[in-house]
Amino acid sequence: MKAARLAEQIAEAAAGRRRLLVAIAGPPGCGKSTIAEGLLGLLERHLPGCCGLVPMDGYHYDNAVLEQRGLLWRKGAPETFDAGGLLADLGRIKAAGGEVAVPVFDRVADLARAGARIIQLRHRIVMVEGNYLLLDEDIWRQIGELFDLTLFLDVDDAELERRLVRRWLDHGFDEESARHRALSNDMPNAQLVKARSRPASVVVTALEL
Repeated sequence: MKAARLAEQIAEAAAGRRRLLVAIAGPPGCGKSTIAEGLLGLLERHLPGCCGLVPMDGYHYDNAVLEQRGLLWRKGAPETFDAGGLLADLGRIKAAGGEVAVPVFDRVADLARAGARIIQLRHRIVMVEGNYLLLDEDIWRQIGELFDLTLFLDVDDAELERRLVRRWLDHGFDEESARHRALSNDMPNAQLVKARSRPASVVVTALEL
């Protein structure tokens, strides 16, 4: 599916709405952030100033909290996110009663920066991108029910593995360490997303940006 057509579909769904909440979900390494930013750019051409983006990564627990809970090695798994905080913020965003400050993850510093982005009332379309937005488990179900339109990015396992290893190499890890991190944590998380996500409105397997 071409990105331009997908952007048109989102814009059409937003017509007449005070706010449209769009989920962009998929396993780690599938390209959610890239596609979300691309769609944001396309939508801004036709609806200037009307679109906002909330990355789920901003809701990572701090490393100090994960270390206390013995979860630092599992960072990126569902239990390493403040799902309750995400649910509360998305509820406020969907209600469109005022501005909502959301956190954004700083990959260089490896921490979330509170209040780093403001979703404003003029943002009639708000896209949210993250691994577990459609996960059919516990509090994630409540999160999934907030969305008006859902997209799922499907990438085969071999390509995911390649991308995830490349990500760790780009972070300065050697080949062995990069493969260990990708295979011991990232790929199990990817399999969980693929196996336990609820059906999406649109499944994207190939997107031209």
